[in-house]
Amino acid sequence: MARYNAPFEIHVHGQVNLRADVVFEQLQDALKPMWKYAGARSLADAAESSYEDEPGIKFDAHEHLLQMCWTVEGDDDFRQVLDEVCMNLNDLAQTGAAIEVTFYDAEFDDDDEASDAQSQDDFLMLFVGPDPAAIMQVQRDLLVQDVVNIMERHFDGAQLGGVVAEIDKLFGERFDELVNSLQIGKPPRGAGGGHGGAGHGGGRKPRHLH
Repeated sequence: MARYNAPFEIHVHGQVNLRADVVFEQLQDALKPMWKYAGARSLADAAESSYEDEPGIKFDAHEHLLQMCWTVEGDDDFRQVLDEVCMNLNDLAQTGAAIEVTFYDAEFDDDDEASDAQSQDDFLMLFVGPDPAAIMQVQRDLLVQDVVNIMERHFDGAQLGGVVAEIDKLFGERFDELVNSLQIGKPPRGAGGGHGGAGHGGGRKPRHLH
C-alpha cells in the first residue's frame, strides 16, 4: 500500500542464516511488523520490493536463509518496526548477521545534490543473532574488515596483525563486561546502529546494484 507524501524510501538489505528447523510460518510471523507496515496481508503479498530490480524478501528453505533487498515507503516510525523485527529474528537466527537499512530522502533529487543541498538520508547497521556472542562476532568481523581496508592503503596486510589483535582484545573486554554484569541472560537487542553509517547529509549512499 503506497504511503502518500511519505518522507522516505526505506531500503532493507541483508541475509540471515536461520536454524534448520525454521519454517516459513515462523518467518512470516517474525517479519509481520514489516509486511503489515507495507499494508499487506501476508509476507507473500509484501515480498516484492517497490523496485523491480530488487529481489525483495526471499526465504530459501533448502539453504535455511532469509535474504532481504526490499524497499518500502515510510517515515521514522519504521525504526520501531525494525526493532521488533530484529528481536524476532534473534529467536530464529543460527549465526550473527548484519542488516543494512537506508532511509532515502524522497524529496531530494539530482538537482538538489548539484546545488549542494543537504538530504535527510540516514543509514543504520543493525545486528541479529542467537546470543550476544554471535552478535559481537559479526560486529567484530565487520570492524576488522573496515579497518584493514583503510589501513591497507598505507601498509602491507601482513603488518596489520597487531591491529586486529587489539580489536579482538577490545571485543573480548566488552564480552567479559557483559558476562560480569549478568546481561548475558537477557534477550539480546538486535539493533546496533552506527557501523559504517553515512548519517545525515553529505554524499548519498548508492542503492544496491543487482
